[in-house]
Amino acid sequence: MAKGRKTGGRVAGTPNKATAALKEYAQQFTQEAIDGLVQLGRTAESEQARVAAWNSVLDRGNGKPTQAVTGPDGGALVFSWLQ
Repeated sequence: MAKGRKTGGRVAGTPNKATAALKEYAQQFTQEAIDGLVQLGRTAESEQARVAAWNSVLDRGNGKPTQAVTGPDGGALVFSWLQ
């Protein structure tokens, strides 16, 4: 590592060729997967399964909720390498 800088690897923004084909294939099933999660949320006998299904639908439709990171004293954590 060169004086705190990342070296090597792909240039930022370059697609990962190794997983591009898999991602493209999986995207064909997005609508079917969402429909399956909705059906599971409506009909699953287990409350835990229903909650997990609805959480998955909400996460995909609205994004996952942000999570605050706080220190032991309740204040925000400050990372020196981010400044």
